[in-house]
Amino acid sequence: MTTEFGVFMKNQMRAIHPGEVLKEEYLVPLGLSVNALAKALHVTPSRMNDIVLCRRGVSPDTALRLARYFGGDAQSWLNLQQSYDLKVAEQSMLKTILKTVIPMGRVSLA
Repeated sequence: MTTEFGVFMKNQMRAIHPGEVLKEEYLVPLGLSVNALAKALHVTPSRMNDIVLCRRGVSPDTALRLARYFGGDAQSWLNLQQSYDLKVAEQSMLKTILKTVIPMGRVSLA
């Protein structure tokens, strides 16, 4: 749907944290614990636990480690994080931004 401001609004699906993807697509099917993954990635268990519990985002460093361990590429992990962050921002701030920020060309700069 497009708003009167011309902003394309994606469907209202909930934001999916990369930690949820990590847990449901990798850890559970592989029978891998958070501690075992942390050890394999040479990071602290609390770091991985916070990601799996959706309390911490996937950093570039973590993305590189996940890509090396599971295969694939780090950019995919970062894309998941970026998509999550944007969805959360849309849900919490977009209405205010649409009301307060006037598109260029629709307001006098004087």
